[in-house]
Parts: sequence; structure tokens; C-alpha cells
Amino acid sequence: MEEKKWKIGDSEELIRVQEISKTFHLSAKQQKLEHSTAKTKIAVNQVSFCVNRGEVFGLLGPNGAGKTTTLRMLATLIRPDSGDAVLSGSSVVTQPEEVRRKIGFLTSELKLEDFFTPDYLYDFFSELYGIPTDRRDTRKRMLFARFGIQEFAQVRVRDLSTGMKQKVSLVISLVQDPEIIIFDEPTNGLDILTAKVVTDFLLDLKEQGKTIIISTHIFSLVEKICDRVGIIINGRMVACEDLRTLCGDKSLEDRFFEIYEAVNGEDENHDK
Repeated sequence: MEEKKWKIGDSEELIRVQEISKTFHLSAKQQKLEHSTAKTKIAVNQVSFCVNRGEVFGLLGPNGAGKTTTLRMLATLIRPDSGDAVLSGSSVVTQPEEVRRKIGFLTSELKLEDFFTPDYLYDFFSELYGIPTDRRDTRKRMLFARFGIQEFAQVRVRDLSTGMKQKVSLVISLVQDPEIIIFDEPTNGLDILTAKVVTDFLLDLKEQGKTIIISTHIFSLVEKICDRVGIIINGRMVACEDLRTLCGDKSLEDRFFEIYEAVNGEDENHDK
């Protein structure tokens, strides 16, 4: 199948997300937590955006806004109810296996098996991708050295610190050196030293020309590494622009809360 590409000006568009939506059925317990009697919740509502090759795109929003659900759809972990997304020519709806071969996906929900070691897990996931042994070992040495994993390579996951587990998860998500990298809250829950290691690595990936989508609620991280940002609130993409254009002479934090208050005001007026 011929790979389809879009162009925006002189930039090649590598990812196009077109009106993807996802609705979940709520259990009685979930209804209670949501303070709602509704039996369903629209988690993502016709979200669209695009990402150019070599660009870092930040998805910003409060907890429960729909960021993780959006990224899980892009990573083919869940299927959109409607809409589609095309990543490097492959559709998440009709070609999910091809998408998985092209991406690396890191989420805070990734749980490593306690019994295994970082060394074993790296080799296991490399084998799943069919990576030759010599290439696997070269890349493993580089990544383990970069993140200080080598001295813990034979330590079982259950005995690793939270920060080290996150580093191992990140390294495993990149075993195949993917062209597209999707990170869901990569620095969430990390101490400041480990968070800096991860942030610096993201900057290195950007320098390498990788195409990255990152969701976060940390404004400083977006300002440091992102070219463009999409703001998602209540399942809807309410802003999607070049970072400088979006912020103007204001900080990203100030601009976000301006948009957030305006959107919530509109929703409250609509509900009346």
C-alpha cells in the first residue's frame, strides 16, 4: 500500500488525527466517582490535530480531560468509536499492527513484571520486534549507560526504586528506535533528578529529529521541549497552535487558565 503523506507548507505531516471520539460506559461505582447519573461518558469528543515530521507536540490539559484516552487510541490500545488517525501512512483503525511497528509508547500505567530484570525485559521486547542480537546489544548498552541502568541490569523489578522503574519503562518503549514516540506523562511522580534525566533525553530525541507527542500537565516541560501545543478540556480540543502564537507575551500557564476559564464559562452557560 502506498504511504500517504500530507503537506503543511514546507513541512511533511507525519501524523493526522481526524475527529476521533471515544465514549465509555460507566459502572455504578464510576457514576458515583463522577458525581453523575449518566451511564456513559464522552472521554474524547471529535479531537483533530496534526504533527509534522521532527516536531514535538504537547497535549496539555487537566486530569480527566481526555489526554490519556487520546494517546491510547493513537497507540492502538483502544479503538476509536468514530474518526481515525494516520501515523506515518498507517491507520490506527484499519492497520493497527503497522502503527505499532512504527511507534514507541510510554505510559505511567505500564507495569513491569516484578519477577524479571531490566536486562531480560529489554531482550524480550527486542525479540518481539525482531531486532538482530548485535543491534539489540549495542542499543541496550547505550540506553542502559545513558539512564544509569547498567548496575541494576540483573536486579529484579520489584527491588528497583520508582524512578529506576520509570527509566526502565522508557528504555523498553524505545527498543526498536521508533520514528514516532508517544509519551503519556513521562515525568509524572518522578523526583527532580530523574525528571531532569528524562527531560534531557526528550531534548536529545528532538535533536535527532524524532516526532514526539507528549501529554502532561507540567507547563515548564511543554515550554522547554514543545514546538506546538494542543489544549484539551472536557474531551474537546479547544486550542491547537504554535507555542509562541498561543502564548503571545504571556506565560503558558497564564494562557492555559485564560482558555480554561473561558471554556468552562461557555459550558456552564450552555448547560443553563
